[in-house]
Amino acid sequence: MLKSPLSPSSTELVLGILDLVLNGGSPLDRAYSRHFSGLKLASEEQARIATVTGDLLRRLNLYCYLADVEPGRIEREGSRLINAWHLFHDLPTPKLQYSLAVDESGFNERLNHARTQQALWDGCPDWLDKLGERELGDAWAAERAALKAAPKRFLRTNLLKCDREALANRLAGEGVSTEPVDGVESALEVTSDSALFRTQSFADGWFEQQDAGSQKVAAALDVKPGMRVIDACAGAGGKTLHLAAMMAGKGRLLAMDVEQWKLDNLKERARRAAAHNVETRLIAGSKTIKRLKLSADRVLLDVPCSGLGVLKRNPDAKWRDTEERLPVLMELQAHILGSYSRMVKVGGILVYATCSIMPCENRGQVDAFLAANNNFRLLDDENITPANSGFDGFYLARLERIAE
Repeated sequence: MLKSPLSPSSTELVLGILDLVLNGGSPLDRAYSRHFSGLKLASEEQARIATVTGDLLRRLNLYCYLADVEPGRIEREGSRLINAWHLFHDLPTPKLQYSLAVDESGFNERLNHARTQQALWDGCPDWLDKLGERELGDAWAAERAALKAAPKRFLRTNLLKCDREALANRLAGEGVSTEPVDGVESALEVTSDSALFRTQSFADGWFEQQDAGSQKVAAALDVKPGMRVIDACAGAGGKTLHLAAMMAGKGRLLAMDVEQWKLDNLKERARRAAAHNVETRLIAGSKTIKRLKLSADRVLLDVPCSGLGVLKRNPDAKWRDTEERLPVLMELQAHILGSYSRMVKVGGILVYATCSIMPCENRGQVDAFLAANNNFRLLDDENITPANSGFDGFYLARLERIAE
């Protein structure tokens, strides 16, 4: 956390990002991009802004309560929210030209009360707390607490260009300190506050920034060079590139998505990573899937989900319409699993994955699929949870097709 208060200009940027996310409907990463674009900010100051913004969003209801500010009024009363955040962290308040003061006696009363309300203290909205208790029972309290923490930074070594030790040594020469991650052979944890994307190692495609838990998903496919592999919900391709590296660039790797712009981004990333066996294909309709029936040795279905396992990294999902969208997402997950599973050949493996920790999106979907499809069997599954791993939260299930 910070050791000194935000500057007035940084405070304005924090409030602008919050307003764009909460009132403008922008995803957090796009809000950062929009506000940082064209600014000549030092990497340290950009990191400070992201630190404060992320913490405010992870526990927005707590800080709004302490500041006595409604979330919808941040545009007008944001300075009071910022001042309350600084008080909470025992920092002097920023020297702003126009600033709404926080009544410190009222702040302290609210602070003492908040300490007795664990869900509020963890920055958890009511809808999420109820869902977590229903889905996870006694395990929810630990997960809720873990999700309020700042995310760690992890890298995935691009094995097409280097090994983990070589990457760590090169990054050390560029001022980036790292440590290997036990149990995830491709992962390094970044232990210094360094500008990763300004390194030559990144420019040369030696690594991607990717959570260690996410790296376990692609690893579960156990791909081999020469296989025919399909990443059917590829998005911008983090897991696709991991699969390409595990295949040593040999074999056919088809990355598919319903949005062309994501596939265009993937093509650029694949060029930098030297992942030459990646082919992209837009899913234009059901015929795209039917043409690939029984064709793949491995299929990855990293399906659209609530994102409730990655709230440390994407805390804005707490304050969106995630509760209303969850039933729609679950219907889509069931459809994708039922339809896209047709691409797996007999003896092939399918991995169903989400970045959620809620069983209704995870094992519940797998069990429903298996009940309706006796030509598949469950090999194993894994819950990667923030409380147990320190990573982001993910679920993965490995299914084998045993008959047509």
